[in-house]
Amino acid sequence: MTSPLTTQASAPVGATGSAASPNPATPPGTPRKSARRRELGAAGALMTPFFILLVTVFLIPVATAVWLSFFADDQPGLGFGPEHRVFVGLRSYTAVLSDPTFLSGLGTVVLYCLIYIPVMVIGALALALLLDSGVVRLRSCAQLGLFLPHAVPGIIAAVIWLYLYTPGLSPVVDLLGKADITIDFLGVHTVVPSIVNIALWSNLGYNMVVFYAALQAVPREVIEASVVDGAGPVRTALQVKAPLVRSSIVMVAMFTLIFALQLFTEPMLLSQSTPMISSRFSPSMYIYDAAFTRNNYGLAAAASVVLLVLTIALSYGVTRWTNRSNAPEEDVR
Repeated sequence: MTSPLTTQASAPVGATGSAASPNPATPPGTPRKSARRRELGAAGALMTPFFILLVTVFLIPVATAVWLSFFADDQPGLGFGPEHRVFVGLRSYTAVLSDPTFLSGLGTVVLYCLIYIPVMVIGALALALLLDSGVVRLRSCAQLGLFLPHAVPGIIAAVIWLYLYTPGLSPVVDLLGKADITIDFLGVHTVVPSIVNIALWSNLGYNMVVFYAALQAVPREVIEASVVDGAGPVRTALQVKAPLVRSSIVMVAMFTLIFALQLFTEPMLLSQSTPMISSRFSPSMYIYDAAFTRNNYGLAAAASVVLLVLTIALSYGVTRWTNRSNAPEEDVR
């Protein structure tokens, strides 16, 4: 005897009107395509402000600088006629690259980078490792105290240190003088270290916070395992923690390099108190002098393009070197 439930269960699955049969009017894959369109639309809406800012504040100024670098203002008639813009090709680039003051400014920036970048990266990482180790008490207060100088605008920081560097005004110079120690902070051999000191005072705490945030993401199990294996605090910091935040170290080094190549604010203000800093002390000061003192906008634009190309090339070189250094480690893993 067959029950009604068995009769219903044995009904053909593919019968006409069954709920399991697909709708032939709906093409397969349509829901997936519509979801993909919604994702692309959301991504486009989120990325649109970034691209607007990129074009407005970067691409358009760069294109304008490149265009200006190929032109110059000429005055016919022995300089008594009206100025008119003429195409000069690569003449401005030749003038920049053959100008000894521009090359001297590049050398100054290279020296500044060789001192500033290692001290900045190593110092910020050492402070972050010290805070992460738990040795420092009142950790939050220490972080705030180290970060506060970064909240001071660069111009104000340079004015503060200009006051501390100037003899007759600086209490530091007076105190050293009472101890028969004479230091000219703005002398020929000390002016670059003095500028490095200002930059360190302003940015060391900020980069320390970056490293400290990266250290918080290090798995605690790895640190505990190193301690169990007998590693001390110094060995754990140098051989366990530091390699795990290598990407943050590279990022900080790259951004520090980019900002160091644009050295301008500190030497511009210190130049008011020392003859050791000329109006073309750095490439950025050379650009400022060419544009607003000599009114040679073509030369200033060419120098800007040269500095931009140098910055991009060095950043690309750091990225490539980092990727090649990371490749053997990934192969080992």
